[in-house]
Amino acid sequence: MNARHAAAAALLATTALTLTGCSFTNVQNVPLPGGADLGSHPYTVRAEFADVLDLVPQASVRVNDVAVGRVTKIALARGGWSAVVTMKLNGKVKLPANAYAHLEQSSLLGEKYVQLADPPSTEPATGRLEAGDTIPTSHTNRNPEVEEVFGALSLVLNGGGIQQIHTISTQLNKALSGNKPAVRDMLTQVNTLVSDLDAHKKDITDALDGVNKLSATLATRDQKIGTVLTGLSPGLKVLEQQRGSLVTMLRSLDTLSGVATDTVDRSKDDIVADLKSLAPTLQRLADAGDDLPDSLQVLLTYPFTDEVLNGVKGDYLNVYLDLTAASGTQLIPELQAGDSDYPGLAVTPSARKSGRSATDLPLPLPSVTTPTSSASASSGSASSGSAAPTTTPSTSSPSTSSSATTPGGH
Repeated sequence: MNARHAAAAALLATTALTLTGCSFTNVQNVPLPGGADLGSHPYTVRAEFADVLDLVPQASVRVNDVAVGRVTKIALARGGWSAVVTMKLNGKVKLPANAYAHLEQSSLLGEKYVQLADPPSTEPATGRLEAGDTIPTSHTNRNPEVEEVFGALSLVLNGGGIQQIHTISTQLNKALSGNKPAVRDMLTQVNTLVSDLDAHKKDITDALDGVNKLSATLATRDQKIGTVLTGLSPGLKVLEQQRGSLVTMLRSLDTLSGVATDTVDRSKDDIVADLKSLAPTLQRLADAGDDLPDSLQVLLTYPFTDEVLNGVKGDYLNVYLDLTAASGTQLIPELQAGDSDYPGLAVTPSARKSGRSATDLPLPLPSVTTPTSSASASSGSASSGSAAPTTTPSTSSPSTSSSATTPGGH
């Protein structure tokens, strides 16, 4: 009886497997019990991960830790080294087009699942994640594995890290013992420094922006800068060739500076005395005030100053000359007819034939005008061009004055 029941059960199982064999491929295709409800209109999206660890198909897909779908396929990206995870989501789930996908673990030894999330607050959400869209690797990451954490910890433990930590803590305790006020003051200063930096963060940002602009400007002019640097090479070579001369010149300058210092030290008293002697002169110039510029203004108009305009009467100018001969000057008197007391002035036979007298002398001869009487001077300056200077001999005085009227001239 039992054998008959066992045979019937085996027959039913064989029949069921035969009927479903056309669609069954492996156990991974069988949905897990208690999985997410995909609804009547699910949609499919993909996400590229640099490393999917041990994520398997049928793993859960969550939004805010709520299961909204499952992983249907994991494959290698075409022409790349990333893994493409295909996910089927409930049709009611709405996500932005720039959503993020994180590979997380339900517990320390739990299963892996995909967590879908909105972008961070620094990145505004845009668009909507539609069926067939792919989340790029720039928007996917994973949490560190337990094995990785223990591996890093083993490096510390196996390499004597515990002993090093003990040494560090011991030395730090010794350094802080008895220095609490100094440490507290240092922390206060650090706090002040950080506060000042925070208060001037805009200035710091502007400075960094200025450096960025400068770098951009230099980048656009790199060819010119290269040309300048290339042109410096010949100049540096010349300096290298003349290094000996430059060193000699600097040594000579050092000697000269010593001599100049000694000279200044020796002549210091004389220089101070000269400067003190200049003080009265400078004081007088300062006291002159506006008189000095005014005198310079008149000096620039010499010999015809502004007062000359007062002597101009119509079309003529009155001129009064006062000529004083230098001491020892001999004045030549006017020659008289028949006077032969002067050598070289005798009448020659040719002069007799021509009818010239001894007074007909070749010109020009030096002559001196003598001052006229006040009446004649007044009458001589009464009209333009009517008076002429009178030449008279003067042997009694070396000083002679004259008055003349020059028509329309200066």
